[in-house]
Amino acid sequence: MKKFALFIGCNIPAKVGQYEMSARAVLEKLNIDIADIKDFNCCGYPLKNTDQNAWILSSARNIALAENAGKDILTLCQCCFGSLKKANALLKEDNELKVNINKILGKEGLKYNGTSSISHYLSILHNDITIDELNKKIIDHYKDLKIATHYGCHALRPSEIMKFDDPVAPSIFDNLVNITGAKSIDWPGKLDCCGAPVLGINDNLSYDLTEKKLGNAKKAGADFICVACPWCHMQFDKIQDQIVLKRDKEYNLPSILYTQLLGLRLGIGKEELGIASPDNKDNEHLNQIYSKLFDTEAQKEKKPKKKTSKEKELIKKKAIKKETQSVE
Repeated sequence: MKKFALFIGCNIPAKVGQYEMSARAVLEKLNIDIADIKDFNCCGYPLKNTDQNAWILSSARNIALAENAGKDILTLCQCCFGSLKKANALLKEDNELKVNINKILGKEGLKYNGTSSISHYLSILHNDITIDELNKKIIDHYKDLKIATHYGCHALRPSEIMKFDDPVAPSIFDNLVNITGAKSIDWPGKLDCCGAPVLGINDNLSYDLTEKKLGNAKKAGADFICVACPWCHMQFDKIQDQIVLKRDKEYNLPSILYTQLLGLRLGIGKEELGIASPDNKDNEHLNQIYSKLFDTEAQKEKKPKKKTSKEKELIKKKAIKKETQSVE
């Protein structure tokens, strides 16, 4: 197994802390060797369309740091994954760009060589750990749980650089959901954008894209929409709340991180996975996750088992006997 440097990016520690919590818990459970590089900086994604050199320099610095540590990079965020992979590809094909970037990196004793690979969390689970090995570690399976998997844009495109999955008919995420016992459902617009990239630029368009996905997933019978990217998670979580307030439309479809969905079936405690206890005032969707995954199971456990025909016949005979004795 490779040794990885965990790249958590900017948004996860700032806004989606439960993703880091649950990812670390699952990695530890699966005995995946990870290291933290404190000098990691932003991947450069926010600068990509405004200052390309600054974006590439940001990504190259992170890759150089991982190379210095002798690690490959494991990302949780699909935007970070896309940013690092694209910059890596550009640097490998453009020697002049590489020389110029290394001149800047050299000022702090760093050099980009392009020797560290960059992988997303899902591909590590699917390809490095493998589905068969994960299956052996599942201690219990979900029952009657339908999941709408959201692949996101940056993991799949541009496909010749990302090489994550088939960009037209991907299956990695579906396979990973299905091993938990949940069913990854087919739904319209499964590969469409969540709307996050245009938020703050064209909010109405962003809301439209999110609404369309939520509506399609809900109509297809999903209990949750499952993601593996903090940007997508925030869009289906916080922005779903805004849609309720601003457009008076409610889909009541919580977003769950794949690391949480898998972690529960690996026997990891809900607190370690960042799933709220009941009545969390900060996040109603976490309450919905808690309610759907735990309250429903508790109710099933309390529900009396159906009696067999023999048991029913025995009860009937006892009742008749008791009635006869009382008459006598």
